[in-house]
Amino acid sequence: MVTFLAGGTGTPKLLAGAGEVFDPTETTVVANTGDDVELGGHLVCPDVDTVLFSEGGVLDTDRWWGIDGDTTETDDELHRLADAAGLDAGPRYLPDHAQTTGRDIARWRRFSGVAEFMEIGDRDRAVHITRTSLLDEGHTLTEVTRTLADAFGLDVSLLPMSDDPVATLVHTDEGTMHFQEYWVHRRAEPQVRDVEFRGADDAHLTDAVADALSDPVVVGPSNPVTSIGPMLALDGFADALEATPVVAVSPFVEDTVFSGPAADLMRGVGYDASTAGVADAYPFADAFVLDDADGTDLDCPVVRTDTRIDGPDDAARVARAVEAALAEVT
Repeated sequence: MVTFLAGGTGTPKLLAGAGEVFDPTETTVVANTGDDVELGGHLVCPDVDTVLFSEGGVLDTDRWWGIDGDTTETDDELHRLADAAGLDAGPRYLPDHAQTTGRDIARWRRFSGVAEFMEIGDRDRAVHITRTSLLDEGHTLTEVTRTLADAFGLDVSLLPMSDDPVATLVHTDEGTMHFQEYWVHRRAEPQVRDVEFRGADDAHLTDAVADALSDPVVVGPSNPVTSIGPMLALDGFADALEATPVVAVSPFVEDTVFSGPAADLMRGVGYDASTAGVADAYPFADAFVLDDADGTDLDCPVVRTDTRIDGPDDAARVARAVEAALAEVT
């Protein structure tokens, strides 16, 4: 049994070839939910859905977002209506009082659906409608995620990090904004001052996640701040990692990040934007997988390989390095 911590695109890319090394039926994936938003009344779980669609064989791997070949007629019409009516097409947060009333799972991350700032495909939207409707029927996010995983034929077990809401808010030189506004709408342009995981103090590990963290854990090459950080902010999560073997794959090659805003976010919260900074952020890691070109000296076992992942063969190569690293600490 092995558990992967997933957020963004790094870990899903690794999972695309990990099945050649780790039995999918004995693999659990715990996905970040700090990036979730409620858009037009529907709960969107980007990091959960990236794994759901990737492992279900329908992910748009050109964008690493949404369903391959999906149409966008609803999204297009929303933008046409807003343009015709002269409505602002930027992120439209619901009023403060609406952020914490109603559906608890979506608090602090509620946006109007007017001219939605995240493009949602039509089949993709059906997933969000189903998810939100099942939540409204009284099911937990864990139960709903399992239902959707069954619908997409997943072999791995996919779990949200918590059934309680946690919102990743980025404090910037231009004000505080939800991570999706910072990344999707603002393209990570504002300078990061700090990152807050609002709600983490009141969120709990589910029994399913606690059980998963008793197995050896792999932290994939995800963003340490906004993909893994919300998990570590949960009470008991880091303690569980301290008690089990953990291998982390660095998303950096020394001080060069493969993709995404990880470098700016690392600097914004006080870590060096490098593999050394990742090691500082992961004091629970017992071993690391680093790129062949990464000469960072770490005080723990290190397995090196080419860590660039451009397809399933690359992912399988990195997964074999993970397997070798786990063998040194288990």
